Amino acid sequence: MAHVGLHASETAPRPDLSEILRRVGQSLLVACMIPIAVFYAFFATTGVTAAMFAALGWAYGAIAFRALTRRRTSGLLILTAVVLTGRTVISLVAGSTFLYFLQPVISDAVVGTTFLLSLASARPMVARLAGDFYPMDQEISLRPRIRRLFRNLTVMWATLCIGKAMFVLWLLHSQSLETFVLVQGVSVVTFNVLATAVTIGAAVLVARKEGLLAPRGLPAQAVAV
Repeated sequence: MAHVGLHASETAPRPDLSEILRRVGQSLLVACMIPIAVFYAFFATTGVTAAMFAALGWAYGAIAFRALTRRRTSGLLILTAVVLTGRTVISLVAGSTFLYFLQPVISDAVVGTTFLLSLASARPMVARLAGDFYPMDQEISLRPRIRRLFRNLTVMWATLCIGKAMFVLWLLHSQSLETFVLVQGVSVVTFNVLATAVTIGAAVLVARKEGLLAPRGLPAQAVAV
């Protein structure tokens, strides 16, 4: 089986950097940026309850669209839908919109802790999500440089999530609701974009050393390592 996996990884076409960036950008846009924009638009015009359902509707609508068009649903989009569902249900059951805004603090803390705990397993959390952006196989995922990359990025994202939780908690207790929604939305997107840029930069550096990207100037489908 190892021989087969090695042969497959050596002959499989390598995507170029633009293709990977397109996947990352599309995933972040659909799973993170649009739900935030939808929530704030409805919050500013119709109120918090409508905003909650609008963001949730976007997440499930995007999942349904990808299922109907037989496209792969990213793990990030599924995670967004799960988190938004939990926030909405708990807020409605408790009858408290404050809990809706408090839950991202809890969610980020839980996600960050989950990332840290995943370091004890054979597949850190970043390794589980990597297939959304690059066609992974077992041989590639077991390479020493790739494994170190996944572990280091898992630590980075765990630290970011826990840091965001602390920042948003402070923001929630120190600002008005209107200011909180705006600043939290902008700051979270900024943090995520910066962390994504670092992730892409580190991944590209390792991928080029491992020969996992199509050489510049050549179409991805014509390249076989």
